Amino acid sequence: MPQFAVLIYADDSRHAPTATKEELRECDEHFESLVSRGRMRLAYALLPREHARTVRAEGPREGPYHPTGHVVAGFYVLEAASVEEALDLASRDPSLLTGGGIEVRPVHSGGVIEAP
Repeated sequence: MPQFAVLIYADDSRHAPTATKEELRECDEHFESLVSRGRMRLAYALLPREHARTVRAEGPREGPYHPTGHVVAGFYVLEAASVEEALDLASRDPSLLTGGGIEVRPVHSGGVIEAP
């Protein structure tokens, strides 16, 4: 079945080191819904932008790639029969309720790399 990367754009990640279960409830419910449907293949929540570091041609620096606006707050990989199904599944992401956005892209190749 085709895979689709879902990139979550938000003002910031909800997954601060001090986040409570209640603060993450909507995110966890969305995750569990996708897992129970057999669609979730991989998921990562990123720490807030204050933890980001960027590498440019001139070298590393503090902060996210874009210092203002939405940042990538997390990403996951879905299996879906079509891009339409992937869009439907991603449209339930709770980041949309707080003004964020979702980008869905077909995955060309890749996967978890096992250590030698």
